[in-house]
Amino acid sequence: MASIVELGGATHVAFDGLTTERLLQLGATHVVCASDRLVIGPSRRDALEHARARRAWWNSTEEWDKLYSSDAHWEPPVALWVSASLHERVNLWRTCSWLRHLGFAHHDIFVLDFEPVSPSRAASREVLVRPFTCSESVSDHADEILLDRLGKARPWSGERYEHAIRLWDSYVDENPLSFAESCRAGVEGFPELAPLWAFLSCFFPRRTAEGDLRLSRFDEIILSRLSTEWQTPAGVAAQKSETLVDMWHLLFCTGDLFLPRRLEHWANHDSSAVVERAPGPKPPNAGYPMLSEVYRLTERGMRLRDKGLEQLTDAPSLPIAGTEAYSASAPWVLLDDGRLARL
Repeated sequence: MASIVELGGATHVAFDGLTTERLLQLGATHVVCASDRLVIGPSRRDALEHARARRAWWNSTEEWDKLYSSDAHWEPPVALWVSASLHERVNLWRTCSWLRHLGFAHHDIFVLDFEPVSPSRAASREVLVRPFTCSESVSDHADEILLDRLGKARPWSGERYEHAIRLWDSYVDENPLSFAESCRAGVEGFPELAPLWAFLSCFFPRRTAEGDLRLSRFDEIILSRLSTEWQTPAGVAAQKSETLVDMWHLLFCTGDLFLPRRLEHWANHDSSAVVERAPGPKPPNAGYPMLSEVYRLTERGMRLRDKGLEQLTDAPSLPIAGTEAYSASAPWVLLDDGRLARL
């Protein structure tokens, strides 16, 4: 078991707030919280550009992601505490890339990799049907396990460290083909790639074998839940339908506030509206984003939902890592076999 001195002598990186708090309680003195759901929205190779893009994406000046902060204290050894959650795995790659930029060698970096805590019998049934792993946290584990794992930590091999850096580099590339191929082919030591691509592919528009353009899986779910009746985002999320599980599987990874964000994208897109918006039961900017507006589907929206897209720009663009979905300048589509292709 690691002593408090050993725990206090390292720089620790946690990928969620709860793990950050736990490490501080255990005696860590230098903890960097690198917490952001990078599985949705823009990511950039340059640190300053990345930070600006994420602030704009979240429309917030709050800085909960401290990886690039000038206040961060970096001294070797560096312990990276990571769970199986997909957004934590992406943040792990990003952190390895940043540590390389700061001049750290792989033997100074210790990756503490935690499997999910065994759920209760009732919870296990739900976990078994989830195709994506996004709700786990290192803080789910007992203190003794955390300290024991720290005491047994060893550096990753140089090869595995380099793989993590290359994954981040391909993730933020404007051309997503290399990353998509890595996910499909697999990379030894990175089992998160297959489920991550299964998740990301739900946000790209689809092209059928006959050449028809269809909405992304996520947008199809949203539009299938909307009708000509006004609904709040909370009502859309709570609606009982065959797509209920699929939507919540995705929202577990994006965060539930992505739903009103995407509805807002649709309402703001194009002069010939697919989705209309009106004030909701709660006032705007009062802390109720799931209730502050209501939405309904137009006739054009029903045609788009049922018959598909005439062109990619019929739908609002959506930044995903280094690229965009539904973009005329980056016309990526998902094929029936799960591959990504350019129109």
